Amino acid sequence: MFGIVRPCSHRLGEGMRAQWMAHLCGLCLALRRDHGQFARVVTNYDGLLISVLTEAQAGSVEGSRRTAGPCALRGMRTASVAQGEGARLAAAVSLVLASAKVRDHLADRDGLLARRPVALAARRVAASWGRAGAHSGAAVGFDTGVLVDAVDRQTGIEALAGYGTPLLTVTEPTETATAAAFAHTAVLAGRPGNAEPLAEAGRLFGRLAHLLDAVEDREADARSGAWNPLAATGTPLTEARRLADDALHGIRLALREAEFTDGGLVHLLLVHELGRSVDRAFGGHSCGHAPEASFGPPPGHRAPPAPGNPYGNPFGGEPPRPDKRGFWAGCAAALGLCCTCQVCCADEYEGPWSRKKREGCCGNWDCSCCEACQCCECCECCECCECCSGCDC
Repeated sequence: MFGIVRPCSHRLGEGMRAQWMAHLCGLCLALRRDHGQFARVVTNYDGLLISVLTEAQAGSVEGSRRTAGPCALRGMRTASVAQGEGARLAAAVSLVLASAKVRDHLADRDGLLARRPVALAARRVAASWGRAGAHSGAAVGFDTGVLVDAVDRQTGIEALAGYGTPLLTVTEPTETATAAAFAHTAVLAGRPGNAEPLAEAGRLFGRLAHLLDAVEDREADARSGAWNPLAATGTPLTEARRLADDALHGIRLALREAEFTDGGLVHLLLVHELGRSVDRAFGGHSCGHAPEASFGPPPGHRAPPAPGNPYGNPFGGEPPRPDKRGFWAGCAAALGLCCTCQVCCADEYEGPWSRKKREGCCGNWDCSCCEACQCCECCECCECCECCSGCDC
C-alpha cells in the first residue's frame, strides 16, 4: 500500500479512523470483486481519496456501506466498508495508474523485468489492468483516456526536459490526470458546482505527489542513474519546497469553495495529513517561504555526478536508502506483509516497493485528546477532530 497521504492512527481519532479504514477496505474489495484477487496489490492510500471525496459530497446514503467479512489486515474482524460508485472510480484510477507504472518499469528494464519471460508476463498484466480500469471507469461515466494520455505525454516531456526546464512543465501531466479524477467525484455525487474547485484541488495534489516522489527518491536516483525531475531541471530543494507549500495553500483554498455534506475526513487528509507528508519528505517543519529555511548545501554547490548519471546529485544530504524493489519482488513483499498482518498491526514496516519506512494502520493506538489536538494547525474547522470537543484550539 503506497501513497503520500499516510495518516497516523494517533491523530485520526476513533471515528475518523473507522471512516478512513472503511474507504481503504472498500477500495481493496472493489478491486477484488471486479478484477480478481491479484488486482488488490494496487490498493493505495491516495486512491482512496477518490472514494472519500465522493462520499463527503453525497453524504451517507442507503447502500453506501456494507459489512465485510473477516480479513487478516483487520485482525480477522468484520468491518463496515464503503461501496458504490466512489469506490469503483477509485479502483479504476488505481488500476490504470498501476498499469502505467508497470509499463514504465518495463521501459526502464528494472530488475527482473530485464528478463524476457518476466517482461512478457508483466506486459500482459499491465495490459489487463489497463483494460479493466477503462471498463470500470466507463461504468461510472469516467473516461480513463485522460489518464493514459497523461502518462504517455509524461514520457515525452521527461525526454525533452533539461537543466533550466521549469519544474511545473514536468509535473503537468500528473496534475491533469488527478484533476480529472477529483472533478469526476462531483459528477458522481450530484454536485456539478464542485467540479471546478475539486479539479483545482486535484491538480495541486498531483503536483505535490510528483514533487514529493522526486524529493524522496533523489539520492537513490542519483546513485542508480535514474531520471529525477529535480536533478534533470536543476531545481534546488528550496524551490521545490516553495512550490509544495504553495500547492498546500491552494488546496486549502479550493476545498473552501467546494460544498460537502460532511467534509471532516477530507479536511483532515488533504489539509492536515498532506501538510505532514510535505514535512516528512523534506525532513523538517520549516516553511519554504521563510528566509532561514535551508535544505541541502549552500547555493552554487554541486556534488560530482554519480556514475552513469549525467545530472549528478546537486543536493548532497542523507546516506542513500536501500535500492527499490522491482515490480514482482515488490508484489511478493506486499503479499508477505499482508499475510503477516504487518501493514495493519506493526508499529513500522518496510514499504514493499519503495522500501521506505511506513507506519502500521493500527500501531501504537493510544490516542489522547492532547495528542489529537496537534492536527488543528489552521483551526478553521476543528469539527474534523472528534476528540477535540473539549478544547478551545
